[in-house]
Amino acid sequence: MILYLHGFRSSPKSMKARLVGERMAALGLADQLQCPQLPASPKAAMELALSLIEGVPAAELSIVGSSLGGYYATWLAERTGCRAVLLNPAIVPLKNLEQHIGVTTQYHSDEPFEFKREYGDELRALAVDRITRPERYFLIAATGDEVLDYRDMVAHYAGARQHVIAGSDHAISEFPDYLDAVLAFCGVEAGR
Repeated sequence: MILYLHGFRSSPKSMKARLVGERMAALGLADQLQCPQLPASPKAAMELALSLIEGVPAAELSIVGSSLGGYYATWLAERTGCRAVLLNPAIVPLKNLEQHIGVTTQYHSDEPFEFKREYGDELRALAVDRITRPERYFLIAATGDEVLDYRDMVAHYAGARQHVIAGSDHAISEFPDYLDAVLAFCGVEAGR
């Protein structure tokens, strides 16, 4: 099973989430993908994620997380022992999120999105200072990420499988080029 976790203010309608979903459907594995709309509250987001993976053995679970979803994926992988693919993950999300406190909208809809000040404490509670068993992680980081510094990502996931893209952007616009590698790390064979 793959659990896909989108980033801050994003949704299952994001380009990367849609591509993963389309490929899994084309492989006849749509039922092996969970891609929920995450609530703004980090605590509620992790409660939802844990409910979706309850009872799934770590060996049969992979989590793919983008940006803030990568921060969440790391916490979940450390908690469950599963594999995780991190796409331009946030390392210290509060560095960037303080400026987003308040009400705005999601990126892919007009739905309101409220990030409350108290969510900062919820984020801090999910911090992973150092990953264990780096072989469980696959980092894809872009040097051209305009939101997060790829060097923080590379340092945080030292020892993990890493692919650093020269250039690109926070969204990893070339994600279709990496989709097969992401799924293969999750145990899904593209030629199935």
